[in-house]
Amino acid sequence: MTAPDKKTTHFGYQTVDEDQKAGMVHGVFTNVASKYDIMNDAMSMGIHRIWKDAMMDWLAPRPGQKLLDVAGGTGDIAFRFLDRAPTARATVLDMTESMLVEGRKRAEAGRMAASLDWVVGDAMALPFPDNAFDVYTISFGIRNVTRIPDALSEAFRVLRPGGRLMVLEFSQIPNALMQKVYDLYSFNVIPRMGKLIANDSDSYQYLVESIRKFPDQETFAAMIREAGFENVSYRNLSMGIAALHSGWKI
Repeated sequence: MTAPDKKTTHFGYQTVDEDQKAGMVHGVFTNVASKYDIMNDAMSMGIHRIWKDAMMDWLAPRPGQKLLDVAGGTGDIAFRFLDRAPTARATVLDMTESMLVEGRKRAEAGRMAASLDWVVGDAMALPFPDNAFDVYTISFGIRNVTRIPDALSEAFRVLRPGGRLMVLEFSQIPNALMQKVYDLYSFNVIPRMGKLIANDSDSYQYLVESIRKFPDQETFAAMIREAGFENVSYRNLSMGIAALHSGWKI
């Protein structure tokens, strides 16, 4: 049983002590790191690439900007950002070193090495000074953070005035029937794919449960505003399977 003075949170559908979650999430991504990119393509049938390109379209990277990509894993967002703004600089931060190791193996990492930094760190306690970045992105990572408000507050802190936050995350489909169909796919197919491709169904069971536990679009937008961001808006992708949230530090 959980001690009464300890705060709890969710790990998928489990209730766990807050101080346990980070280690459990670290274990998930350590287990799947070597197959992470392959599984992303398999789970989404490649659509995650379209979502990430839509993120870049809305973000419109500019020359000389400094990007912090939190939970940046194997570098997908940083590579796209630097492709569009070659004189920019990108820092990829992730709590799981094995994900960063996989990212450094990719061909883009070698080509862009002079513009890239790879940092092991915690989204809730970023190892950077105030007002250090022009852009903060987090893609399919915010739902894994133990205390989301803390991560959003840290995003606000490290962004310079005029800086922009953009979050790409799985969300909720407004149509109840379509949501039910998507849930049937998620819970019945994705863990089996995880077993087949990554020899790990448990990690992908957690991932689909974590998607269902994440707040809906309006609730998450309100959380971003509470962290201090202004001009907060969002766009649904693929009917709301995923959503892009944007906010500005004014």
